[in-house]
Parts: sequence; structure tokens; C-alpha cells
Amino acid sequence: MDGHDSPQTPKGSFRKFLEQLSGAGKAIGVLTSGGDAQGMNAAVRAVVRMGIYVGAKVYFIYEGYQGMVDGGSNIVEADWESVSSILQVGGTIIGSARCQDFRTREGHLKAACNLVQLGITSLCVIGGDGSLTGAHIFQTEWSGLLEELARDGKISTEQVQKHGHLNVVGMVGSIDNDFCGTDMTIGTDSALHRIIEVVDAIMTTAQSHQRTFVLEVMGRHCGYLALVSALACGADWVFLPESPPEEGWQENMCVKLSENRARKKRLNIIIVAEGAIDTQNKPITSEQIKELVVTQLGYDTRVTILGHVQRGGTPSAFDRILASRMGVEAVVALLQATPETPACVVSLSGNQAVRLPLMECVQMTQEVQKAMDERRFKDAVQLRGRSFENNLNTYKQLAIKLPDSEIPKSNCNVGVVNVGAPAAGMNAAVRAAVRVGISEGHKMFAVYDGFEGFAKGQIKEIGWGDVGGWTGQGGSILGTKRILPGKYLEDIAVQMRTHGISALLIIGGFETCDRIKQSASGTKRRVFIIETMGGFCGYLANMGGLAAGADAAYIFEEPFDIRDLQSNVEHLTEKMKTSIQRGLVLRNESCSENYTTDFIYQLYSEEGKGVFDCRKNVLGHMQQGGAPSPFDRNFGTKISARAMQWISSKLRESAGKGKKFLSEDSVCVLGISKRTLLFQPVAELKKETDFEHRIPKEQWWLKLRPLMKILAKYKVSFEVSDASQLEPVQPRGAEEPAAI
Repeated sequence: MDGHDSPQTPKGSFRKFLEQLSGAGKAIGVLTSGGDAQGMNAAVRAVVRMGIYVGAKVYFIYEGYQGMVDGGSNIVEADWESVSSILQVGGTIIGSARCQDFRTREGHLKAACNLVQLGITSLCVIGGDGSLTGAHIFQTEWSGLLEELARDGKISTEQVQKHGHLNVVGMVGSIDNDFCGTDMTIGTDSALHRIIEVVDAIMTTAQSHQRTFVLEVMGRHCGYLALVSALACGADWVFLPESPPEEGWQENMCVKLSENRARKKRLNIIIVAEGAIDTQNKPITSEQIKELVVTQLGYDTRVTILGHVQRGGTPSAFDRILASRMGVEAVVALLQATPETPACVVSLSGNQAVRLPLMECVQMTQEVQKAMDERRFKDAVQLRGRSFENNLNTYKQLAIKLPDSEIPKSNCNVGVVNVGAPAAGMNAAVRAAVRVGISEGHKMFAVYDGFEGFAKGQIKEIGWGDVGGWTGQGGSILGTKRILPGKYLEDIAVQMRTHGISALLIIGGFETCDRIKQSASGTKRRVFIIETMGGFCGYLANMGGLAAGADAAYIFEEPFDIRDLQSNVEHLTEKMKTSIQRGLVLRNESCSENYTTDFIYQLYSEEGKGVFDCRKNVLGHMQQGGAPSPFDRNFGTKISARAMQWISSKLRESAGKGKKFLSEDSVCVLGISKRTLLFQPVAELKKETDFEHRIPKEQWWLKLRPLMKILAKYKVSFEVSDASQLEPVQPRGAEEPAAI
């Protein structure tokens, strides 16, 4: 182990960590199987580096199960450098193939023999439900396979005793997000990026010509991509396998399209999952839909089939971080496994990594298909999980406006205001708030230019059609200023009385931003020093570092001194002696008053003379610019819709209680806490907030700091989850899941 000690980690705790999680004498095989997905390489990198880090041998198994059956040069030991510079590469560097041989007993015998010869008894499989089922069957047959191989004289009895059991951990790599038990599968977010890039491009051309576009996306058995991209672009209609349209949908859809045209909407977008069906299980194709629109409405209609574009391209930051976290967790799970441990799958729940029994997840996934085959579509939607169900309900509420006569009036006026720095996704949140508010019977008012505009009376009623097309817009259409309400409170109170505003939804606050772009690969022997935004909050620098495979990320939450900087320079100098000749260092803008970006740049330049040269880049406001990512659009939409529903329930509670109605929880902040969406009273948040630096006193993501350091070869201890704790797959209690 030639990594450097991380200066913040006492030597004793690192030793204790290695004792707790020693991989000495273990051999782990990693393979990718089935359809490829962006982010698989990040998972492979994390498995290889975490495995080597704890002293295990790690083997690449090329070409999936086919490579395992064929053996020989298909199973090769990996080293630290063999996974360098693959984080940002789409697809999988170790190849993936569908394998008929592995479905046979003969194929299993060959595969087991090849693994035993190399001492591999831990298997990490990255693929879809078919690949994971294959691994589970292989594990259950393992001891029988070894006995048969020994009888045939292909392996010795000592080998049977030594390698008597096989442990399997799965990670789901599938762009369809079609696996029950995890909120997101590796590749889904990147596929959404591809779809939204196409939708944004189509929007500009269709706006010019008043066109209707029918967009077909992947998802033969699962409508997740279609549903979430429909939410993210505000599509007029969406076709899903799990929730077919009701009888007579042809007429309903044409009425909806013509109503939208009448509202001066120049563009109609219809999204179709490739497996879309009607209530009789007959396929609904994009060509059929085009024919219908052309014959019934006479609109200029085009079909775009995205196909394999969705699998391609660079993985998003979300997929890189997800895959890196899952890869590390998978190795920890393999090292903690006993002969009795069943095959498990590493999943994401909210922002937590969890382990679930593999076969329970697979069975639940197969139940969805069974429900669809038997035309039990309500069950199919529920089996997909609460997140899918919430997405579907939110889409329906935002896409279809009931006639005014059918909406019961609440006689309440609700205001929406943006405050703080502009953040991508704000406009999606405003659109959702306005439409949910109207569908709940409220009159909605837009407040322009933050609290300052509020005080000056820049308030206007806003209607359903006014927020059409807002989801994909960057910045803040309502306008926002970084001004606190303090000096305007009286004027704001007057305006609230004048306009009769009973509730207010504030979108913004301590700066938020999920967008960070880095390009730090390519040139040889060069270290890039990049400054990120975030005020005193190191989230962007830390997570950006994890997504880009950085060597160091300096943040305010983890104080550092000159010794740490020196240690990082030495670490980089060592690294440049290997075949990896690039370095990336991130610095949060307010991490230290004296160790500025210039200071760090000069120090690295001086100390690295003759070994590497340095470049620096301050990312600045480009991080707040651009179109919002699919994650931001959906998160903004869902969290805002949920906030409006909460406001409505509070208004109903207070009805008839006179003018003033104030309780502990009448001012709340909505956000994700661990795995759930939580409304937290501001009074409670005061205790948990560091107001001077505008950050929480406890940051959940600091637990991920060691991941970046481990994957960059520093000696650090890592908080290991409870050994062999498999969670049940059934939906949890009454709390609301935070899945996107």
C-alpha cells in the first residue's frame, strides 16, 4: 500500500478500519453484463480501487458471463492504474455480452472451474435483473458445481474445501430504472440527460414552425424514462406500459392538443415509451399516434425515435457519484459476507446506500410484468414503488387542467416568490406551484424581484397557461434578488393585506446548485486547480471531486493547514511517477481566508517544478447558468407540488379560525432528510443552522469525504455500515420517500 496518510485521519483509526475490513487473501471478480449503461465504468473503478485498498486481489472478467465461461485471457488481475481516466467514459471498458452458454449446467461448470483456479470466491455483478438472477442461480449451485468438478478431477478436494462458498453482490446498471428496490439505477440519470438535450433542441425548431413532435424513448417494460422526461419538459401527453390511457384516449388527446394550441402554445410534445400499450395490451406505436394527430387535427407532426443515443455519451455527475458509492459499498458487503449471506443488491434509498436481498427485488420486478400481462395496471404502478406513483400523479395534476366549473374554490390567495441566488430548476418549481395551486382551487399570485419587489407591490395574478414551457428555462423568470426581508417587513405585510395573500411559497434560500462542469483530463503531467462556488458550503467541491475523480478537495467544513497542502503535493508527485499523469484539485471559494486559490496554485507550481505544471480555473457564475438538469427540473417540480399540497392542507385546517392562524409548524422548510421528504418548522431549523456561514451544523455528505480520498489512494478510515444488514424490500412506513 503506497498511498499517503490523509492528514486528518489518525493512524490508529486507519489501522482499526483495515482490521475491521481486511481483504487479505480474498479475490473479487467484477463483471458487467446485459445492456450497457453510462456510469458502469465508475462502478468498476470503485470496486477495483476499494478492493485493492483493503488488500484484496481484484480481477476483471471481460465480456460478462461469456468471459467467465471462456476463462483464459478473459479473466485478468486489475491494478490501481488500469481504472485510471475511465470515470468520464460511457459504456463499459470490460465489455458486456449476452451469454447463452451461462444458462446451461455445462456453462456453469466451466465458469466455476475458471474462478476456482484463480481463487475468486466473491463476485460483483453490474447489470440488469436478468444478469443478477443468473448470478443468484450460480451462487445457489456453487457447492454442487465444485463437488462435480472434483469428481471429474478438474479441481482438487483442497480447492473444494478452501473455496466452498461464493458470495455475490449486485449493482443495477440499467438505463430504464426498471428494478424494484432502488430509487435510481446506474445510467438512468445520464439517459435522461440525453433525452432532455434532444427535447430542448426540438423545442427550438418546433417553436419556429408550430409543430407536434412524437418522441419515442427506451423502456420496453418500464415507463420511467418516458414519465420523468414528460415531467421534465412539460409534455402534453405520455404513453407508458404500466398505465395505459383510458378507453377513448384518441379523442381526449386530440382535444387536449387543440386546447393547448388555442392557448397560443406553438409546440406539442407527446412522449411514448417503446413498450406503450392500451388497456387491451395491444401496442401503441409512435407512427399510430402521428397518423391520428395528422388525420384528426391536420397538424404538421414528426416522429423522433431516440434509440441507442440514450445509452451513449458521458455519464452525468449523478451517475458517477451513484456508481462510485455503490462500488465501494459492494466491496464492503463482500468483505463482511459470511457463507450464510444471501446474494444482495446495493441500492439507493433517498441519499443513503442500502443493501437488499437480491432475489426479493428480482421477484418484485417480475411481479410488475405479471401485473401488466394480467391487465392489473393499478397494481403495476404500485409495485413500481411510491416514487413512480408520485411521479405519475404529479404529471397528471400538472398536465391536465380541469374545467373551472369542476374545481371547488378555496377563496384563498397564495403567493410565489424566488429569493437568493438564481438556481437551475427554480422555474420548474414555480410552474408546479402555480398549477397545483390552481388545481386545488386557489388564486395564484407571482411576486417579481424577490422581497424587494414584494415590498414595492410587484405582484400579479398568474394563470395556468402563463407558466407553460417554464421547466427547461434556466435562471429565474420571476426575477430574484439576494436581499433579506428584514427592512421590508412592514411594506410586505401591507402588500399581503392588500392582495389578501393567505400563504406564501418561497423558493430559494441558502444557495443551491446541482450543476458543476469540469474538464481535467487530456494533458500529461498537469495539475488543474479549480475553484467552485457554494459560499461556505463545500458540497459542490466535495461531490464535484467525487464525480471527477479529484486528488483533493479543500472545503470550509474540514479545516486544513500547510502540512495537508504539503502532503497533497507529495501525493501528486508520487502519482506522476506512475502512468496516471493528471491531477485535479478543487477548492471551495470560502474554504480558507488565507489559503486562497492563487496561494494554492503558486504552492503547487513551486513544489511541483520539474514534475508537473499547474493550471487554475475559477468556474464562477457559469455554475448557476445554463438549462437545468433533468434532476433539477424533476426535483423542483415534485418538491414544489408537494409544498403546495401542504399549504392547501394548512389553509383547510385554518378555515373558520378567524384572521390570524399561527402555529409552530405554519412556517416550514421542505427538503430531503436521509431517505424522506420532510417538512421542518423553521423554529426547529434555527437550532441546526450555522447562520454566520449559512450552512447546516451537520452536513450529511461529509460522510462521503473518505470515498474521494480512498479512490485517490489516501489512507483514511471509512464509516462501515452494519455488517450483513439486509433491509426488507417492502415499502417503508407512512413517511414519504424522497426518491426522485
